[in-house]
Amino acid sequence: MSPAAQVLHRLRFVDSHSAGEPTRVVLDGFPELPGETLAQQREALSRDFDRWRTLVNLEPRGNDVLVSALLVPPKSPDCVTGVIYFNNAGPLGMCGHGTMGVVTTLAYLGRIGPGEHRIETPVGVVTATLHEDGRVSVANVPAYRHLKDVAVTVDGLGEVRGDVAWGGNWFYLVDVGERALTLDDIPALTDETLRIRRALQEAGVTGKDGAEIDHIELFSTVHNRNGGGVHRNFVMCPGGAYDRSPCGTGTSAKLACLAADGGLRPGEVWRQESVIGSVFEGVYSLNDGQVQPVITGQAFVTAQGELIVQPGDPFAWGIGVEVQ
Repeated sequence: MSPAAQVLHRLRFVDSHSAGEPTRVVLDGFPELPGETLAQQREALSRDFDRWRTLVNLEPRGNDVLVSALLVPPKSPDCVTGVIYFNNAGPLGMCGHGTMGVVTTLAYLGRIGPGEHRIETPVGVVTATLHEDGRVSVANVPAYRHLKDVAVTVDGLGEVRGDVAWGGNWFYLVDVGERALTLDDIPALTDETLRIRRALQEAGVTGKDGAEIDHIELFSTVHNRNGGGVHRNFVMCPGGAYDRSPCGTGTSAKLACLAADGGLRPGEVWRQESVIGSVFEGVYSLNDGQVQPVITGQAFVTAQGELIVQPGDPFAWGIGVEVQ
């Protein structure tokens, strides 16, 4: 067999996008992760199998925007699958747009049909409903505001104030008034949100139990020609890439803040628009005082195939990762 025909590893995948944000569902070919829980398996991925994450997500096979979803057997028998999310920076707790991508992918493969499906994640079980028209509603883990109106001094920006909230990941949410938050603004928005994240780290501002705040969300109200307001956001993700979608966990965190301030009633629909103009709809209910968000959007399959590792490839595990 010629060297060009040799293959060390094959990983089957399906790609999709949810409101513009890509998800890569890894079907098989990934090593089995040890652990009694998905949280333990996520830790094992980070500790002992990180090169497989970089293989999937980093260039030349992936990119900074990509979020991957590794399907694993669920620990709960009533779940259709378990899933561990990761991006270019490392494993994630939960991913709203990624869950839409997982549900759409499972439907594309003929594994599920319309209806309600339970999916196990490292931060808990979420319920997703596949609607007849292809939309997906994700009943996320409970969301809450941890800190209100926290001020930090940001290099080049001065004092910035925002709320710290949990929506499946940790967010610092900043109201930027009526700023447009457009695609033309991406370089400036990227720079500002990265500065804010560094300022939070330097100031020691964290989520619960010292958890790192790794997502920064700017939100605004933009008035349209008819005089109505459009709620728009820009979300910076842990790996330094902005979310093309309105961000499912970010929208959940926003709902928690709105609920805490009395700015949105249970069952009232919140339309959250992303920096590219795509939309998620969010509602929440209260269960024993906890905010239970439901985020609705739609994903579309874009590609399927195999990731291939050949012997001698200097970038087999991703650019910047040493071949062993």
